[in-house]
Amino acid sequence: MAAYTTIDDPSAYFQATTYTGAGANTVVTNGGNSDLKPDLLWIKNRTAGYAHFVVDSSRNISYAQNSSNAPYLETNSNAAENNNQNWMQSVNTDGFTTGISEHTNCNSGSAYVAWQWKVNGGTTTSLSSNINSVCQVNQDAGISIVTYSCTGGGNGQAVQHGLGLVPQVIITKNRTDTSYSDWITYHHSIGYTNFLKLNTNVAQAGSSPYNGGAPTNLTYNVSIDLVETKDYVSYVFAPIQGYSKFGSYIGNGSGTSDGTFDGPFVYTGFKPAWLMIKRSSYSAGDGWTMYDNARPPRAGSTTYSNYIDNKIGADSTAAAQGAVYDAVDFLSNGFKIRTGRAGTNASGSTYIYMAFAENPFVTSTGTPTTAR
Repeated sequence: MAAYTTIDDPSAYFQATTYTGAGANTVVTNGGNSDLKPDLLWIKNRTAGYAHFVVDSSRNISYAQNSSNAPYLETNSNAAENNNQNWMQSVNTDGFTTGISEHTNCNSGSAYVAWQWKVNGGTTTSLSSNINSVCQVNQDAGISIVTYSCTGGGNGQAVQHGLGLVPQVIITKNRTDTSYSDWITYHHSIGYTNFLKLNTNVAQAGSSPYNGGAPTNLTYNVSIDLVETKDYVSYVFAPIQGYSKFGSYIGNGSGTSDGTFDGPFVYTGFKPAWLMIKRSSYSAGDGWTMYDNARPPRAGSTTYSNYIDNKIGADSTAAAQGAVYDAVDFLSNGFKIRTGRAGTNASGSTYIYMAFAENPFVTSTGTPTTAR
């Protein structure tokens, strides 16, 4: 087989890790093939209905990085940054040490999942455009954390992202207050004139705050909500063959009561480690459904060896839900929908997705991977 990817070990750039709450200052160590010190860290209590917790090293990821300010955001909310300095004590060479928040490890006995991306250790570069930005970039992994401050302005103002690649997903959050403060989400499958909100279950809408023009390998354009006089953070992603993919599929509604669901197969070119799906086309809306390879399949589920039904909603505080809920198979070269439910497989509906790899389908040396 021909060489396929530049990333043979995706765990060097992304890992999903589960742990059990044991109070504050608990060390969580990753289990991937490579050590990973996170630059973007997203935690959810999967036992109870607590908010999501998102920190990054461009905004002072931990108390150890900056003892006066370690702010977090919540994907299920339009709330501004919470600047309490004790929520995350430190990030470590292969994991992190939690703080005192119920979001991370305060509730002893609760189960948590942490999704972690490596960028470049917090080193940032200032870039000039219509709006000046500060970027932390990993071009190899196709990720950039962009912060900028705005003083108002008209439509179509350019922000540099530093990737050198054309982004396919951009998620921007106002950090300052709750006015114009949804998680404004661009996905290339719905086009730059439409947008979604990560913190809500509503369908795509027009008049996008990104509608000044399509993203380029240098910039993305912001307008309306994203040029108010506030501070912003954007998480910007470009696809990397064999490591990440951002696309769409059409649901077929196939589902039976005996578990032999035959939903769409979606080719990614890798075995997924993390997957987020959103029904984009339906006006009533369905939430952002997330799966990962760290949370085990439902107990007693033997129909499919790769069956994963412990979903979490990015827009919801709810605990992980399994059994009757939307399910997928993680396969060696993509994923297959195993439900007829509307959240991921309503007939004729369009769904967008983001996926990151556990293993490439074919490594740079031509070695194929297999599903679990």
